[in-house]
Amino acid sequence: AALARPAGPAVGAPPVTAGDTPAVRDAWDTVRMARHPGRPTTLDYLDSVFDGFVELHGDRLGADCPAIVGGVARLAGRHVMVIGHQKGHTTAELVARNFGMASPAGHRKALRLMRLAARLGLPVVTLVDTPGADPGVSAEEQGQAAAIAENILTLTVLPTPVLAVITGEGGSGGALALAVADRVLMLENAVYSVISPEGCAAILWPDRSAAPQAARALRLTAPDLCRLGVVDEVVSEPSNAAQDDPAESAHRLRAALLANLLPLLDVPPAMLVRLRRQRFRRFGANRASARAVLR
Repeated sequence: AALARPAGPAVGAPPVTAGDTPAVRDAWDTVRMARHPGRPTTLDYLDSVFDGFVELHGDRLGADCPAIVGGVARLAGRHVMVIGHQKGHTTAELVARNFGMASPAGHRKALRLMRLAARLGLPVVTLVDTPGADPGVSAEEQGQAAAIAENILTLTVLPTPVLAVITGEGGSGGALALAVADRVLMLENAVYSVISPEGCAAILWPDRSAAPQAARALRLTAPDLCRLGVVDEVVSEPSNAAQDDPAESAHRLRAALLANLLPLLDVPPAMLVRLRRQRFRRFGANRASARAVLR
């Protein structure tokens, strides 16, 4: 069905905050909230935000990583390619999905779906919720770093709109493999960081018990990242958190996706790619401003 394009944020517009003003929350409390087992997962959002999802499996090289789910869905009558990390709610689900930590096969599956979307002219929506890529020896032997790098390279030149949403944990290269996008949104109680607070504490402090202090220093919360320009928009969560009212959380995410995706559909592919590359090249350009924010 045809859908009129509502007025939305212009491509390259300054960061804005959608919905209610985010509550002030300690960074470590936000980390714990982002890891809550009841938090909606990618499959939950595929069921509540999108319509008619058809999952596509495999990397076409012999494996189907359960930590990555993706396929074609409809969003307000428009076909889109949705790719996301999948954790789970129970211990059994978390183990089966490797806690959302993708193997090289998972990143290759995502890469296959991105390229398929480009061939079909479909926008790409990614849902990021991972503590990081699979750190196991077998993953390294199978080319984990190269798989992540190829995803990042492909996303920088993909000739179709790309919209990324950090829904829970956005950890390290595993998150960045799905988060190079024209617009990056972030749920209010999500986190996005180059390293986990525990990992940072183990490196810079005497032990991992300094994780709360590391979380505050990393500036990994949505309001901090929005101020720094890493994230374009913060999507407010209902009540205390998304898990308290999944239906309302899905409603808010759907509205944010439409408001940000529809304006991108009118941008020529060459311009999309140019603006996307410029977006990431701006990071760190104004070092004085970044230092002021960090202070």
